[in-house]
Amino acid sequence: MTDTLTRYKEHLREIGKLSSSLALLHWDQRTHLPEKGHAARAEVIGKLAKMVFELSISDDLGRYIEELETRDDLSPQDKASVRVVGRDYRRHKAIPPDLFEKFAIARSKSETAWEKAKAASDFAAFRPHLEEMIDYSRQFAEYYGYKENPYDALIEDYEPGMTAAKLKEIIAPLRDALVPFIKRLGEDGTKPRTDFIRGSFPEDKQQELSLHALSAIGYDFHAGRLDTTVHPFTIGVGPGDVRITTRFLSDDPFSGLYSSIHEGGHALYEQGIPDELRWTGLDDGASMGIHESQSRMWENMVGRSRAFWEFFTPITTGVFSQLSAAAADDLYRAVNVVEPSLVRVEADEVTYNLHIMLRFELEEGLINGRIAVNDLPQLWNEAMDRYLGVTPADDAHGVLQDVHWSGGMLGYFPSYMLGNLYAAQLFAAAHRDIPGLEEDFARGEFSRLLTWLREKIHQFGRIYDPIDLLERVTGEKPDSKYFIDYITQKYSEIYKI
Repeated sequence: MTDTLTRYKEHLREIGKLSSSLALLHWDQRTHLPEKGHAARAEVIGKLAKMVFELSISDDLGRYIEELETRDDLSPQDKASVRVVGRDYRRHKAIPPDLFEKFAIARSKSETAWEKAKAASDFAAFRPHLEEMIDYSRQFAEYYGYKENPYDALIEDYEPGMTAAKLKEIIAPLRDALVPFIKRLGEDGTKPRTDFIRGSFPEDKQQELSLHALSAIGYDFHAGRLDTTVHPFTIGVGPGDVRITTRFLSDDPFSGLYSSIHEGGHALYEQGIPDELRWTGLDDGASMGIHESQSRMWENMVGRSRAFWEFFTPITTGVFSQLSAAAADDLYRAVNVVEPSLVRVEADEVTYNLHIMLRFELEEGLINGRIAVNDLPQLWNEAMDRYLGVTPADDAHGVLQDVHWSGGMLGYFPSYMLGNLYAAQLFAAAHRDIPGLEEDFARGEFSRLLTWLREKIHQFGRIYDPIDLLERVTGEKPDSKYFIDYITQKYSEIYKI
């Protein structure tokens, strides 16, 4: 007779195999799928998604979980798997499979519609799809259940234990620190020169630069690849296959570079999860906030550091001859200009969190019915002016700029802000544990930081919840003072105030 634990693991393995196929279809849809193939692909994705979902909420899995929860002979890893999978099982069991299949089909069509609408800057064309995604999200929130706010039921998917009320408590002091500091930089600071990095930069050369950076920080190209897409993303197709995408702007040599490093940070996390956690329910990040801490750390705290540019300047000037006269300090300051901007993914470190705050405000209002989808473009523009002092000229650079809502990912955006806060706290801990870290970066040596991250974070996958993991690594619960200190110290020096 087969042991329940063995049957449980075999069940999870079957889910993993189907999920791998689904991930490959999603990657292809966003990178290479011909335009006429999208309608049929949506149906295929919907069918596979339903199969994965049904396996994830099957009665057999429920019985395995119930029995294993009573056993005291499981290894710590197996106990963690049963705990995490059991929590997901009970949550997803509330959603009818037919509803989930309809959602998966609608989501696939919505993402395609968003790409077209963004290209045409036509919110009206996307509006019915967004209304459908909002409706599904509201339905899911009701099925999941919540105590105070339906938004809480959605953010749980991305950041376990987080609520709208807790987010508001985090946002208030962060906004109170950032807004006057941004004003001070603008009024009293000396803005770095950026004129010398303007021009035309061929995409193939930009890709070459990205490949240099990814190789340097440790991304394993034998276990992944780099492609281009409308909105960059990272996706784990399966064991040994974590793919990243980026996008390049012809007049900006560093937009694509930092997009690549950002996604590379996500991929390093995924590539660092040990094989023994594969297809156990534990083979993912502790939360999206922890995941974002990895990408934001590599993109900004490493990639935008002075030490990084001491190493990377000769590589950059070798790739782009028009930058041959640029010094490391010039490039370091140029990539750290603080300027309120329209597009989140192009935002600097200082203003970035304001983009997240306004998205949280809007999507929480959408879920609670205080905001109608039809009013979203106007409300978006008003929020941009209120938070950042800039107003989009069109919807492509405004309400249509992000892919998340088209995929029904309501509750995701706060993870970006939390990731910034977690990253600063973790980076401070890394500096305490690893003397001479900046000197490493200046030599193009990033392995000590990556090894530290592998030992402290990556190897645990989802074994620990995000707050427990952060406290385990840093000795403290989340504290935004690390981010505020990092920002004020770094940019006070750059802006000479």
